[in-house]
Parts: sequence; structure tokens; C-alpha cells
Amino acid sequence: MTFEKIQAIIVDQLDKEEEEVQLETNFREDLEADSLDLFQIINDIEDEFDIKIESEEGLTTVQDIVTFVEVELAKK
Repeated sequence: MTFEKIQAIIVDQLDKEEEEVQLETNFREDLEADSLDLFQIINDIEDEFDIKIESEEGLTTVQDIVTFVEVELAKK
């Protein structure tokens, strides 16, 4: 469920197809996302899951963000 919600946000923000956004997908290399794209994606994820992401550092793949969100949700 977490992956599907994050995938939908990324697909919407970057105007990509669902097949292009998988767990191993790298934001910059595979999706050609720039800093502004990542900022907007992170904002949308924060709103969707009611969490705070302090830094995008270390969040280079979709799996990185899914794992981060799941850890944050487990803390609640």
C-alpha cells in the first residue's frame, strides 16, 4: 500500500507511466528528476502520510523513500 501511494505521487508529479516507477527506480538517473521535482514529490508524500522528511539526502531510489516512510509510520 505504501509503495502504491508513493508510486502514484511520483507518476503524477513527473508525468511518467506506472511501469517506469518501480522500487529499484533511481529518481535522477531513471526518471530524470531535478531538485524541484524531488522537493514537490517529498512535499506530497509528507502530506499523504502526515510525516516530516527533513532531508532528501540518501533518498535516491523509490525503495529508499518507501522504507523511510514505513519506518516513520511505525513510530506513530
